[in-house]
Amino acid sequence: MMRTREVLGAAHRAWLKLADLRQRRERYKNFTYGRQWGDMTIDNDGRIVSEEELAGRNGRTPLTNNLIRQMVKCVIGRYRDQRSRQSAARGLSKAYKVNQLNELDCRALEEFLISGCAIQRVVNERRPIGRGTWVDNVSPRQFFINSITDIRGWDTELVGMLHDMSLAEVVMRFSHGDPAEADRLRAIYRDTRSAEMTDGFFTAPAGRCRVVEAWTLESRETIECHDPEKGTMTILAAETADNLKKENRRRLSQGREQLKWRNTTDTSWHCRYMSPRGDLLYERYSDLPSGQHPFVIKLYPLTDGEIHSFVEDIIDQQKYVNRLITLIDHVMSTSAKGALLFPYRQKLDNMTWDEVGRQWSACDGIIPYDPRANEPGPQQLVSRSGDFGAYDLLDMEMKLFRDISGVSEALSGHGTSGAKGSSMYESQVHNATIALADILETFGGFIEYRDRMIIEATEVGI
Repeated sequence: MMRTREVLGAAHRAWLKLADLRQRRERYKNFTYGRQWGDMTIDNDGRIVSEEELAGRNGRTPLTNNLIRQMVKCVIGRYRDQRSRQSAARGLSKAYKVNQLNELDCRALEEFLISGCAIQRVVNERRPIGRGTWVDNVSPRQFFINSITDIRGWDTELVGMLHDMSLAEVVMRFSHGDPAEADRLRAIYRDTRSAEMTDGFFTAPAGRCRVVEAWTLESRETIECHDPEKGTMTILAAETADNLKKENRRRLSQGREQLKWRNTTDTSWHCRYMSPRGDLLYERYSDLPSGQHPFVIKLYPLTDGEIHSFVEDIIDQQKYVNRLITLIDHVMSTSAKGALLFPYRQKLDNMTWDEVGRQWSACDGIIPYDPRANEPGPQQLVSRSGDFGAYDLLDMEMKLFRDISGVSEALSGHGTSGAKGSSMYESQVHNATIALADILETFGGFIEYRDRMIIEATEVGI
């Protein structure tokens, strides 16, 4: 129990350290999906207000021209196009089909572009739709990991995620058919759900049970066993020593070569499922041949452990584009358009101002008036907003947006004409794709490692 609480505390601290990442991800997600006026700023009175509220106070209607969403869709479309030309790795066609990995991976790429995090979990287990190898996308909101700086993740010592399960699922997963254990689990979550916990790490939505899955890299006593008959070397748990002795006695009676082994200490990934109060629900060691945890993780770019997303680079350009189109709209809406200057003394007494207005707006209207000497007649006033540089600035920001993101006109299908040959267009698309090669290749490496994990998990389940 003491060790379980220590692991739960370490998991909680790891989750808290990722609070800044979760906050930034939420902002980038809002910008990607069109909620782009929510940043906080300070008004003239020193109060903290949202940019949307401040624009409204200044008489402007906040407008959004969502370029980020189109850019993200363009990159995902390019990835889909590349992937459609490839076939699933050998032996993975069933896993791809059952898990709908083509769709799942595109959503993982979308998350990768928004937050800089691509996380999946590969397990072989029984689910309501059957037993098999399953792949799930993991949201950074539910994920935790110790502070790592190795881009390969080789310095990971703690990793896990938060689950929100129904009580029936908790009992099904962790009681293993034992009625007494099922009663214990029900009692744990009866107390947990009534407890007042405000930390997002410990609380689950109403009607759900929070389960913390934590994997720790720990030392473990093992046995290195050599089988001379098969010529294999395997790592076994220390508890299997009695079985090895029994097997040697059987081989001795048959005149066969005996097993040879030695006790040693090795590192292994240890999994614990815990309640928010630190109750141990279930524990086990990794059953994969590689001994790895089930998470496939790619954090970008992880320079000095920092995570920076693709969307992050163009937030400022998107905000400035929105400000410019809002300014242009405001100037145009406040400019005079067809205002009529009608001398007061020239209106006939038998006409009202409403009648003058109706006649003026009619296509064949006639407005009688009393001309006076040296006084001009009615005049229509149309003012021009003028060239105050906003259009040039907007055009410059659009070009900067494309340059910084690397998504050029050729890549998005714009700027093409019949005057250009197909070879020139393909060359432009190829050159544009080079700007995205780093992030797409990084994600490709993530998928490659995930596929190897699927093969391992499938072999375990056979």
